[in-house]
Amino acid sequence: MSLFGTIPDQGAAPICSRKGCRAGAAWRLLWNNPRIHTPDRRKVWASCPDHVEWFEEYLRDRGLWKETRPLTDENSDENTGGSIGGMTGEAQ
Repeated sequence: MSLFGTIPDQGAAPICSRKGCRAGAAWRLLWNNPRIHTPDRRKVWASCPDHVEWFEEYLRDRGLWKETRPLTDENSDENTGGSIGGMTGEAQ
């Protein structure tokens, strides 16, 4: 165990990145912050079906949203570095 909790099993199914949600993810929301990321960089948050609209609105309101894809999209690691937000942190 680390200071920040347990490290997720890399083979485990992604969970929703919404704070407090433990539901399985079905969507990937690709985003970047143009103030700190290069234009081609994509960060990824995972979302369950119940929170995908919340994430899109949150990211669009801040000018960060780029695209939403199904979690099973064949190009899942393209421009993302392969990490999914539910495994690396939670969105508020």
